[in-house]
Parts: sequence; structure tokens; C-alpha cells
Amino acid sequence: MITAAIHRLSKSGVGQKIGYCTFSDSEEGLLVEPEVYDLPVGYRGFHVHEFGDLEPAMKKGKMVAGGAAGQHYDPFETNRHLGPYRNGHLGDLPRLLVDKDGCARTPVIAPRLMLDDIKGLAIIIHSGGDNYSDYPLPNGGGKSRIAGGVITNSCPYC
Repeated sequence: MITAAIHRLSKSGVGQKIGYCTFSDSEEGLLVEPEVYDLPVGYRGFHVHEFGDLEPAMKKGKMVAGGAAGQHYDPFETNRHLGPYRNGHLGDLPRLLVDKDGCARTPVIAPRLMLDDIKGLAIIIHSGGDNYSDYPLPNGGGKSRIAGGVITNSCPYC
């Protein structure tokens, strides 16, 4: 089991801790149990990204919050965002539900992942939802990265 600290992300850097996500293996796949606060209400894009670095980085001439985390984890190079149940990015997780109090506490299962697959990578929460498609917007329309953590018990940002 890994409990990763989740921090606010901005173009200027990694901010305060706003909760954590616990990752563990289950018979159905990877179980992700969030306990994250102070998020915008509604569904948020929720993905494992390819690098365990939450710093901002330049992308196409613009500074991107959490950009050093890279793209959605896609070790088989599918280059397709199809959600957690089809054969696209392995890092595509079920949408994260944020309740009326701004808290995300609903566990999700990633049926195609196990804990050993993601150790040391990043978990990212996006400002937008996720339609499990690349249309009309790439990567499900998740938009900007608002929070994230490195999937390790030893947070490099705490």
C-alpha cells in the first residue's frame, strides 16, 4: 500500500498539501482511495501520469502547472484516451467525484493497473471533467492540472 500526499499545483510551483490518495491492489485491479479537500465541486479528470515530478514545465511555449509529470501513463504507446475500461492509456482512471463540500472521498478502481505498475509515477487531478475520449478535446477535456502527488510514501514536496 502507498499513501501519496496530494498538493495544489500552479504555474509557479507545487503548493500546500490538500490531502492524500491511498493506492493498493485488489482482486478487481488498483484501488485508489482519495481523501482530498478544497477542490472544485463536480467530476474531475483523474489520471496517473508518466513521471514522478510535479513541478511546472514549458509545453508549446507556455508554462504548465505540473507539466514535469508528463503525459498520461501510456507504456504501450496507444496514444489514445479511452478511459479506464478500454485499451487506451493505462493511466486513465475513473472520474474523481468532488462533493458539495469540495471533498473527494469516493474510491475508484483501475481494472488494468496494479500497484507495481505505478510506483514513483504521478497522480494528477484536472480542473475539468473527463469524457473518456479525445473528442472534442484531447485527453477527455480534463484541461489544467490543479492538484497532484508522487505515488510514493515519501513525498518529495512535504
